[in-house]
Amino acid sequence: MIKHLLSINQLSREQVMRILDTAESFREVGTRVIKKVPALRGRTVVNLFYENSTRTRISFELAAKRLSADVINFSTSGSSVSKGESLKDTALTLQAMGADAIVMRHSSSGAPHTLTKWVHASVLNAGDGTHEHPTQALLDLFTIREHFPSFEGLRMAIVGDVRHSRVARSLTLATVKMGGDVTLVGPPTLIPPQAEQWGAHISYDLDEVLPKLDVCYMLRVQRERQRQQYFPSVREYSRRWGLSPARVRAMPEEALVMHPGPMNRGVEIASDVADLPRAVITDQVTNGIAVRMSLLYLMLGGDASKTAPQERAAEPERTAEPDQPELQPEAQPEGLRLPQTEGASRG
Repeated sequence: MIKHLLSINQLSREQVMRILDTAESFREVGTRVIKKVPALRGRTVVNLFYENSTRTRISFELAAKRLSADVINFSTSGSSVSKGESLKDTALTLQAMGADAIVMRHSSSGAPHTLTKWVHASVLNAGDGTHEHPTQALLDLFTIREHFPSFEGLRMAIVGDVRHSRVARSLTLATVKMGGDVTLVGPPTLIPPQAEQWGAHISYDLDEVLPKLDVCYMLRVQRERQRQQYFPSVREYSRRWGLSPARVRAMPEEALVMHPGPMNRGVEIASDVADLPRAVITDQVTNGIAVRMSLLYLMLGGDASKTAPQERAAEPERTAEPDQPELQPEAQPEGLRLPQTEGASRG
């Protein structure tokens, strides 16, 4: 498995499937009374968030804790960053404290890549500027796979503020990689010129594409990233590109409605639509925990060099050979095969 996850392009099709298959195993942990396995006991995961977040930060925190890792939540408010500490010095401080993985969100595109130059820990990109959000794309694929037998030929429309959306880029690249067909829909001012290079089609008419879809993926209008007015008014945006009940009725019966959150109800998606059974928005949140557990496990759990000597002596069956640090494709998360009582006593 890769050391850092900075872009969805780093993953092959086979690696994506391996992550999703492992997440399927970990999803069962969330249904237990004691939602914990000892797979990453003794490891330290740092959530380094320079931007506000609810779903992603809590999802990564829960994922790490359910794997029995120690978790440190870092935010700029109340830290030395507010006193002027640089990103490099913050990174070196975390490295000195023995972080094994750093989950980073930053307003500047490329910040997680820069972080990898200063730390030995694995770095996971939790969203950098308008660049990418690879773990969101993976949890979206996982959610889609629950409803469709294959990604081949899957027809998806990603609608709205594509220009400022890191989710749109990662999800487009991931879906195309897996064999799906993606159409980016929105005002011409909110479709970036390079969008066709992602392998997607472009449309400015939402009503035209709706009857052909398997997935309608709505994006939030990101006003905090906009430096100019990209459309005349919120009312006009909602009228032309918002997902209303009437537009949902134009979609095939089995088509899904998705949204990465947080939602602007009444703008890009009507409140009634967000609460429909075919809207799997809360499922995306639930699945995000399993997918991030899968990533942390595959990126940290298979590295024998990071396992403490006493841990190797006590449980040698869970440690890979030094010259074979990666998990075998058919291997299942070892912690899942342990009785719940054992996992509970070790939590």
